[in-house]
Amino acid sequence: MMQLTSLSPGAVKEAPARPPARARQSSIRRAGIILLFLLPSALLYIVFVFLPMIQAAYYSLFSWNGLEPLQDFVGLQNFYTAFKSTVFTMAFLHNILILVFSLGLQLPLTLLLALIIGKRLPGRAFFRTIFFMPFILSEVITGVIWSFIYQPDGLINTTLAHLIPGYQVLWLASPQLVLGSIFFVMCWKYFGLNLVLYVAAIGNIPDEIEEAARIDGATPLQIVRHINIPLVASTIRLTMFLSALGSLQYFDLIYVMSNGGPIHASETMATYLYQYGFKSYEMGYGSAVGLIIFLICFVFSLMYQRLIMSRDLAGTGAQA
Repeated sequence: MMQLTSLSPGAVKEAPARPPARARQSSIRRAGIILLFLLPSALLYIVFVFLPMIQAAYYSLFSWNGLEPLQDFVGLQNFYTAFKSTVFTMAFLHNILILVFSLGLQLPLTLLLALIIGKRLPGRAFFRTIFFMPFILSEVITGVIWSFIYQPDGLINTTLAHLIPGYQVLWLASPQLVLGSIFFVMCWKYFGLNLVLYVAAIGNIPDEIEEAARIDGATPLQIVRHINIPLVASTIRLTMFLSALGSLQYFDLIYVMSNGGPIHASETMATYLYQYGFKSYEMGYGSAVGLIIFLICFVFSLMYQRLIMSRDLAGTGAQA
């Protein structure tokens, strides 16, 4: 006589259901569409960014004028020459000085003005528009305009001559003043961009949080210190990152206004690269300098994202 044994519900495991063939085909089709849309931008990146970097790394190993065949292999001599050059060292220090002034002067003043404009200041849209307008101008137009303003008979010196007869300042011809004069123009141009970012971040702070702090007796300074600044910290870190990267590879305004002079007083790494790589036809040496600039920016970006922006990038898949 047969006996039937009852099995517990967990004794028999069902085989995992295989996805239908139609679902697999749909996912493959979706992945193909995504790759198809990514292909044009990927090709542009490879052709205009990745391959030129490989070429520059290869050219940096030669003493080459850009016209003749690559024959004079020098190895790492171009890098040694760059690190030994006092002009390149001076240019690197100028980039660092611009970076320090950008982070220590420009951004704090911009944040202060954004806090003053705030949410409730009448006409804040007008102020944002006025401060943002210089950013619309191209670098070349900005450099030409301010070159005329800084001329010995320009607007600034003419105004000073009316206030102090016979007084004249050579803003772009003085080694002591040229870099500061150009940095002022840089602040004037990029002030509005950072201001708009800060004002937008402050505008996203819920009014209920500030109202609750006022009910608890917080002063305006305490609200700024303990509420506004912490809640816009991610925007502050982003603007610091962009300003630092821009300072390390800045070229346009300096080239238009002073061309790195006088006597290399406003030279930066980018203008140094242009001077020796293109004007002097030392393409191998210029490629080495360009690779050095790239490595400095690349290492800085990785370290900054890892050490400072890690909280902002957490969960986005963008963290290095």
